[in-house]
Amino acid sequence: MFSKRAAARLMCVSLILIGPPSAVAWAASRPMTLQHALQQALAANPRLTASERDVGIATGQRIQAGALINPDLSYEQDNSLGSGSYRGTRSAEMTLQISQLFELFGKRDARIAAGAAGVNVAVIQRKAVRLEVLSETAVAFLTVLGAQRRVQILDDQVAAIDRLTPLLQRRVEAGASSPAETGRAQVASDLVKADRERVKASLSSARRDLAVLMGDTSPRFSTVTGRLETVGRPPTFKAVIAAIDANPQLVRWTAVYAQRNAELLLARLKPYPDVRVSAGWRHFNETGDDAVRLGISIPIPVFDQNQGNILSAQESLAKAAAERAANKATLVVLAGRAYDSLEGSLRELAILRESAIPKAQAAAQAIFDGYGQGRFTLLEVLDAQATLAQARLREQEALQNFHIAVATIEGLVGNPFSLTHQSSR
Repeated sequence: MFSKRAAARLMCVSLILIGPPSAVAWAASRPMTLQHALQQALAANPRLTASERDVGIATGQRIQAGALINPDLSYEQDNSLGSGSYRGTRSAEMTLQISQLFELFGKRDARIAAGAAGVNVAVIQRKAVRLEVLSETAVAFLTVLGAQRRVQILDDQVAAIDRLTPLLQRRVEAGASSPAETGRAQVASDLVKADRERVKASLSSARRDLAVLMGDTSPRFSTVTGRLETVGRPPTFKAVIAAIDANPQLVRWTAVYAQRNAELLLARLKPYPDVRVSAGWRHFNETGDDAVRLGISIPIPVFDQNQGNILSAQESLAKAAAERAANKATLVVLAGRAYDSLEGSLRELAILRESAIPKAQAAAQAIFDGYGQGRFTLLEVLDAQATLAQARLREQEALQNFHIAVATIEGLVGNPFSLTHQSSR
């Protein structure tokens, strides 16, 4: 079952986003939590700033849509600056006139409705961008956390190889092992260190990616902290698909449809004539008399009945349904991939935790103990340690993939979903 609370939480199983962006004080020297990363992203991500401006733009357009048409003020002077009796301004006729266009047939209301729908589109789109930023930040955070864990696993493997040095030295001195095995152990250690450097490079890139999402050009944090070990059973894929309709990317199409419908109404109303009423004052210099001038004008829609714009608005309205369907199909594909990754990670973790890792640990310990007693070769010890390290790396990768899939799905459905929690072992 999906939670109905509107939340920014992108990881159900470990850390929760709470409070406003300014609620948590954080020092760069301290490990950063997902909570802080999400808050910082909400406060400083430029995409969110841009989406806020879109709301302001749409609000301005909505205000302008409701503005009344300004009146026109005109001045005319006839029968002047000519010849004969019309020389100078003696016979001039001067007219001062004000005119006003009155929109009819609900054109202004339709324009206001289109503007209001545009604001709704921008507001919902801002929610969609917010959700995307939260999801991307959670995924970036998990990537950093996973890379840190991989470095730690490789550190443990190097330490395990280094623990062989005293035993290997005693065996060489006793003539039980060849001095060449010392070089073999060093090569094995160096290869693991080389792998660790490659992972550290990936970690540096992941940290920078996270920093950029938080509005920085370089990381201001030392490490990140969180728990990957806890997992849980997700809801059914059918429930996930049903919840996708709540995604702001799909909800916005309701507002888009209303906006395009209002635009179609505007296009249909445009051929209907508006009325311009004018009133003025005329002065006759020759006689010194004054008179009132009244006028009314109505355009005749004979040649242009706005058929092209009406057709364009009709097609745009019809296109909205197809665009929403295409948008939903994309979200379903993304949710399907994430859900398959989630399910596959759970199955992989079950095999690793129930069989592979315990057996690899037992075998590595037994072979290490037996090596000191001369029952196993150095190659067997190194192979057992490498196998254990690979199993732990596979577990870390599966855990990271699981939580990334959770964050991705929650970003798509727009709400966190409840997991039936499972222990880490």
